[in-house]
This record gives sequence, C-alpha cells and structure tokens, in this order.
Amino acid sequence: MRFHSFILSTTALAVSWPVLAETAVITEDGEDIIVVTASRSEQPLSQTGQSISVIDQEQIERLQSVTVADILRTVPGVTFNRNGGVGTSTSVNIRGADSSQTVALIDGVKLNDPSSPGSGFNFGNLLTGNIARIEVLRGSQSVIWGSQAIGGVINTITRAPTDDIRINARAEYGYRDTGQAVGNISGRFGPVAASIGAGYFRTDGFSTFNEDRGGIERDGYRNFGANGKFEITLSDTISIDLRGYYSDGRTDIDGFASPTFTFGDTPETSETEEFVGYAGLNIALLDGRFRNRFAFAYTNTKRDNFNLAVQTFDALGRNERFEYQGVFDISDMFQATIGAEREDSRFRSSSFGAPFSRANASIDSFYGQLRIMPLDGLTATAGVRHDDHSSFGGETTFAGDIVYSPNEGLTTFRASYGEGFKVPSLFQLFSDFGNDTLRPERAISWDAGITQQLIDSRLELRATLFRRNSKDLINFIGCPVQTGICTNRPSGTYDNVGRARAQGVELGITMRPADSLTFAANYTLVDAKNRDNDLVLARRPRNSVNASIDYDWAFGLKTGATISHVGASFDNTSNSRELAGYVLVDLRAATPITDNIEFYGRIENLFDEEYETIFRFGTPGRSAFAGVRLSY
Repeated sequence: MRFHSFILSTTALAVSWPVLAETAVITEDGEDIIVVTASRSEQPLSQTGQSISVIDQEQIERLQSVTVADILRTVPGVTFNRNGGVGTSTSVNIRGADSSQTVALIDGVKLNDPSSPGSGFNFGNLLTGNIARIEVLRGSQSVIWGSQAIGGVINTITRAPTDDIRINARAEYGYRDTGQAVGNISGRFGPVAASIGAGYFRTDGFSTFNEDRGGIERDGYRNFGANGKFEITLSDTISIDLRGYYSDGRTDIDGFASPTFTFGDTPETSETEEFVGYAGLNIALLDGRFRNRFAFAYTNTKRDNFNLAVQTFDALGRNERFEYQGVFDISDMFQATIGAEREDSRFRSSSFGAPFSRANASIDSFYGQLRIMPLDGLTATAGVRHDDHSSFGGETTFAGDIVYSPNEGLTTFRASYGEGFKVPSLFQLFSDFGNDTLRPERAISWDAGITQQLIDSRLELRATLFRRNSKDLINFIGCPVQTGICTNRPSGTYDNVGRARAQGVELGITMRPADSLTFAANYTLVDAKNRDNDLVLARRPRNSVNASIDYDWAFGLKTGATISHVGASFDNTSNSRELAGYVLVDLRAATPITDNIEFYGRIENLFDEEYETIFRFGTPGRSAFAGVRLSY
C-alpha cells in the first residue's frame, strides 16, 4: 500500500472504531509527568526543553505488543529494521541515526555490546515482559549519557517495588504455535522493598528468508527472561538499590549455504545470553538538598552461532562501570548536577574455530550541568562533559535546553542544542579488520518545538523541527593496496570517511472528546543523507505515520486499533535497491472477567500486508493472539 491507501484505511477505522491508542507525553488529569532519562535523575517534564516521549504501563498493556521494538515504531522519529521474526537482529533508528548511535538502557544501565562491530545493542531479544515504562529521548545527548548518544536514548524500565504485595501475571497463545507466560511479584518486607519477575516466550515462527521469495523452513525462537529490583532503606538518608536483568534467547536463522552460497533456508541457529547488574548506594545530605549516588554497573553479552552441531561464531562483550552522580538543590532557582564515570570494556570473538581476537579499553568521564528556574514557567539548562579514552584521547561536549510556558502549560515552547560522540568500537579498533588510529564519530544537533493544549486540554497539538550534522563517521573500506592503514588488512579495514545530515519535522495530535475515547496520531519526515554524495542513508524511510484509536465501553470492554505507515527507503548505500513502503493495521480488545482477571486479544497485520524492512528477509503476515491477564 502507498500513502493514499493509508489515508483511506485511517478514515474507515475512524468511522468504525470508537477510539485510539496514544503515545504522547500527557496525562488525562493534567498532572506533570516525572521523567528520569533527560538528566539521569527525577525531573518534571515541564522543566526540560528536550524532546522526549513516554510510554507508560497502561499504554504497554493496551498495545499488547510482544517486543519493545514493535512499541517503539509508534513513537515519533523512530523506525526499525529486523532480519526476520521475533528474536532476530533488530536495529532501531532515532531521527535517521544509525542504531549503534543510540544509547539503549535497562533500568538506567547502558547496554552496548563491545563484541559487536559497531558496539551497539540488538533489540531483537528485548521483550516487553515485565517492562513497565519506556522513555525515548531524541537528539544528541552525550553530556549526560556519554559515547553513542548521537541519535538519542531509549530507556526501558522494569516493574518497581511496591509497599503492598502485588502479583501480576499473563499468558497468551496464537499464530504459529506462539506462546508466552510472564509473572511478577512485588512487596515490602521491613526495610526491603522488592520486585521479582520472569517470563518465557516461544514460537515456531516463519522463514527468515522471505517466504514470498521461496523460503519454506520455519525459523523458530525461544526466550527466557528474568528481572529483579531491591530497594533497601538503611535510614532516612541512606539506601541501597540492587537491580538485575537476564535474557537467554535462541533463534533459527537463514544464511548462505554451499555450494551456491546464495541466501536461503539453512539450519543455522543463533544464541544470545545477556546479563545486566547494578548496585547503588544513595546518600542524601543537607536535609535532602544534596543527593548522592555511588554505583557499579555490569553488562555481559554472550553470542554464539551454530550450523547443525558446528559452532561458527563465538563472541563475548563485557562492560564494567563505576559511577558517581550528585544533584544539589542550591536554591529554589538553581540546581546543579555533577558526575564522574569510569567504564572498562573488553571483548573476544572467533569465527569458525579461529584463534580469538581480544581487546580492552577504558574511558574516564566527568560532567556537570546547571539548571536555572528564574521565573514560573521558564527553565534553562546547560551542561558540559569531558571524556578521556585510553586509545584516542579526550573529547569535550556541550549541551543546553530551554522550556517556557506563559500560561501554566497550555502553551509550551521547547528548544535544545546537543553535541554527541561515539568512540570507535573495540572491534573497529583491534579486530583483524581494526584500525587503532580511528577518531570518534561526532555530531551536533538542535531541535525546537511547540505544544498547544486546547478545549480544557482535550486537544493537544505538537510540532518539532530538528537537524543533526555528523562527521568522522566510521565506515568499512576496501584495501586494494596494502599501505598506510591498509597494511596487513587484505580484506579491508575501518576509517573515518563519512559525513551525514538528518533533518525534518515531527507533528502530533491527541484528542479526547470524551473520557472514554482517545485518538492520537503523529507524522515524521526525516531527510537523512550522506553529505559527501547527497545519497539517502540506507534503510531510513523519509515518511512515517502512526495513528491509534481507543475506546473504553461502559460495561468494561476496551477496544482499539493502530495504523502505521512506513514510507519507501533504500536498502543499500548506493540507492540502487528500493524497499517499498507499507501499511500495517492492528486491532485489539480486552475485557474484565472479574476484578482481578482480564481476557485480551489482538490481530496484527489485519490486511496481511507483504513487506520487507531488509531486502529478502521475511516479515509476519496476518496473525491473531489471545491471552489472560491477572493482577492482585
């Protein structure tokens, strides 16, 4: 389908469905929203000029999506590409930035994998499970989040501990023998508040090699995950946070089988095991005005590929981070944030039994930020950061934002400026293809926007302009002559040879004509191009549209629909192969059986749209799922 088909589908659903789902950052009662990703500490949304979207627990449950990536595609400025079904390699792009230029977090812990070529995070194994909240921060954000925060930051937050004992569980079954079971229990026991959960997912799936191009072998996937949070209160001013996240996924993949070595069905499998740990000590001084956090964070990513019983790939990436952050309320007008970090990264990798490539590096960082609130409705923030890398040296970045509302939030003006950088990955520096003279990738971005609420806040309009210029982008190059950086690199190496520009607009609307009815839509235009040859960056659709409608019936039934249109893009950097645009329509419903039990179901890709996000890789057709949710 093309854009005119999308418009017709939207009109039809608006007539036939009474309501729609919403991913904007407002509440029905008009209360300010607290976000944590903009400054790494709790902050009212009204006090930040940065562009941020929040998907809360209610919205996650309404959408019923299994993967975080499928929820992210409804957020302005966000698109994704996936090598097949659930569990396969998934890249998420914010405002046209590469996936490796996005900082991914779980409960505030950075998730980059040092063993991957670009040191990015694979969203393929990140299921919604016990995720209670997702915050998406757009724009270059390296002052607070350091390396990789060129495009933005995605923070997924698991269920928090509660004072009362609460139990949440759900199970569902559907398309191609797909089943899932998830549970979480939380409560307080004296000074300890805890939240612990686990989940299991499995599916027979469909062929990773597009079935419309000849793929016939189903490629299944299974995943076991667990999460935990503990808050230990030692006194009125001292507490300890402990957090953990674990994911173990195994997916069937397709590849290039002999003797023709053309892409097709193969018996290959890929296994990914991820562990995230965090321990933090919180100390409040000066009657709570000076809040200090000392923390240690650990991530471990193990990846293995097999072809039948033969291991073809083995990789391990590990990060250890020591962090300090202090937030000081100097007065009602001024707040200062200071921080220091040390990150030690290491990796090893081997293909087809060859000796392991191994390397490690460290980066020391210091940052500071000052927030000024000179009058009601006006907040300005400015910050600076310096990073010192063990291989390439130092990097200093700056950022600032301002937000102003002259009428208590009915009209809000926002603007931000940010600088971003990304250190070369260990693979790019020290692998068999490495170049240890690489410089960091750098970017400068700005955005400016306005939000207007009308009709007693039942109508909200949003518009944001943005632009980002990047340079020193690291690309793989051929080495026909073995001189300079190509010495002893017969298969090629990496070099700082790229420049890019991404600019565009994000528009949004939310309408609540009645308390039970919500309609929301957003449109994003991203013009992402290579500045050296004016070609469009690969797999960056220029246009994307999302619309949703939700209605809560008086007798308890909840119904909704979502329509997503992703425009055409190019699959390669030469712009010689086009990926057609597509439209996806999803329907959903949920109804209570008792006060604690809810039955729900959904149909995904209602019109069985045939599409690809990556050339020759399959995507799911029309599918249906049903489940039950319990909460006590």
